[in-house]
Amino acid sequence: MIVTASRVERFNAAHRLHNPEWSDAKNAEFFGLCNNKNFHGHNYTLIVKVTGEVDPESGYLIDLKVLKNIIRKQVTDRFDHKNLSLDVEDFHKLNPTAEHIAYVAWHRIKKHLDPKFALHVTLYETERNFVEYEGR
Repeated sequence: MIVTASRVERFNAAHRLHNPEWSDAKNAEFFGLCNNKNFHGHNYTLIVKVTGEVDPESGYLIDLKVLKNIIRKQVTDRFDHKNLSLDVEDFHKLNPTAEHIAYVAWHRIKKHLDPKFALHVTLYETERNFVEYEGR
């Protein structure tokens, strides 16, 4: 039996979308208000989905308390109430776009899961804007 178990976590963080290879004018034109030199913030919602076979002995796919702890240690505790552009090493060379945040979260979580599981993350930056990543 193949099942997907999901966990929702939330975090608040600031960032600035900026490409240091571009001029200030090009950054401002391309990223608009998101290029504010004083940063801006979001209330992010992260949905983590783990897919695999249910263990016939326990009836679990994964203990959701274990998944919660992985997500909090690897993502929420690292990103929550931080300036992603300044405070989080993962983004010192990576523009903290929603796409990159989802990518980093996926990799941080995946390395702590049993390899038999498939992993999918959805990151809502706003109620209407979200990205999804399932690894490569």
